[in-house]
Amino acid sequence: MPMQIYVVGGAVRDELLGLPVQDHDWVVVGATPEQMIAQGFRPVGKDFPVFLHPRTQEEYALARTERKTAPGYHGFVFHTSPEVRLEDDLIRRDLTINAMARAEDGSIVDPYGGQQDLQERVFRHVSEAFAEDPVRILRLARFAARFADFRVADATNALMRTMVDEGEVDALVPERVWQELSRGLMEQKPSRMFAVLRDCGALSRILPELDALWGVPQPPLHHPEVDTGVHMMLVIDYAAERGFDLPIRFAALMHDLGKGVTPAEHWPKHHGHEGMGPRLITDLCKRLRVPTDCRDLAVMTAREHGNVSRAMALRPQTIVTLFERCDAFRKPERFAQMLLASECDARGRGHETHDMRYRDYPQGAYLLNALAAARAVNAGEVAARFAEDKARIPEAVHAARVAAVKAALGDVRD
Repeated sequence: MPMQIYVVGGAVRDELLGLPVQDHDWVVVGATPEQMIAQGFRPVGKDFPVFLHPRTQEEYALARTERKTAPGYHGFVFHTSPEVRLEDDLIRRDLTINAMARAEDGSIVDPYGGQQDLQERVFRHVSEAFAEDPVRILRLARFAARFADFRVADATNALMRTMVDEGEVDALVPERVWQELSRGLMEQKPSRMFAVLRDCGALSRILPELDALWGVPQPPLHHPEVDTGVHMMLVIDYAAERGFDLPIRFAALMHDLGKGVTPAEHWPKHHGHEGMGPRLITDLCKRLRVPTDCRDLAVMTAREHGNVSRAMALRPQTIVTLFERCDAFRKPERFAQMLLASECDARGRGHETHDMRYRDYPQGAYLLNALAAARAVNAGEVAARFAEDKARIPEAVHAARVAAVKAALGDVRD
């Protein structure tokens, strides 16, 4: 069999969808590692033969088959040889829309119906081998967030449910779970990712704290959508609509986690949920190895979003105490991020006939104005006035900041 080179996977899919192609994955059929090296390719693969092109540095993989040997996504043995056909390589891929190839002459090789599924906007598994890799559930859910008008084929959803029931999802390592979730959060419609995970039962295994929010009621006056889980999806989609970065999106997703554990007698108002959320978020972030910046912002947002929503009614003293609690004088950028995540909470409400995405939201600018006034206080000068009584310095600096905020906001209350 002569050597043949194909573009495969996402590049073919996106090209057919008329989308920009970011990266190319290449598969080489009918070649040995020695032949690749002889043509100047540099071997880099550890688990199976992958080579870097001598000029473009793109990765070229030899066509391969695989066999499941253990639970999880590490438990595979790969086989490559010049006899492995392109169809053998493509059948091991996850979805039909990712199992197409483009030959050097431009023709499309589509043995498993990927083009038809693209036209019908369907996510469909290529073969029963899909069930051997639990990461594929996460990948499919992430694709749903990117291609929001696609649906999951019934047979594929049933297969994913079986995988969940058989414990395959439990074998996922935390780093891989976070990698896929964080990528999905950065897509155009993150709520679709969670809808897919809920529908197959995977969300209750991966993020049980979030899954618990569906069916938990909220006050209809402030939350026309009523259901807390629905609210969280509106919030995260609003964050995506605004193009916010990952820490803000994650904080928006986590902000009401405490409502899942408030006693039923406190429903639908959930008194005290701001105090319950931080512990849940901290434990979740530890379990999934979530980066520190995402964790810290999420904890702060869960704790303070209620105070932010009441900002216009807070006294200057309370506002300065909020700044101190949030370390806003040292980290004003993070405080500003928290305000944006809290804004997502305020705007991510409503339903088809009561859209609150564009409601007035003055709290963010109000608190940033107050913070600017408080930060303008020269703490060194205040401290110098109490050189003989250093114990009074923190109180004096605090008082000066309160006075500055009061003046900036035009607060006339005593």
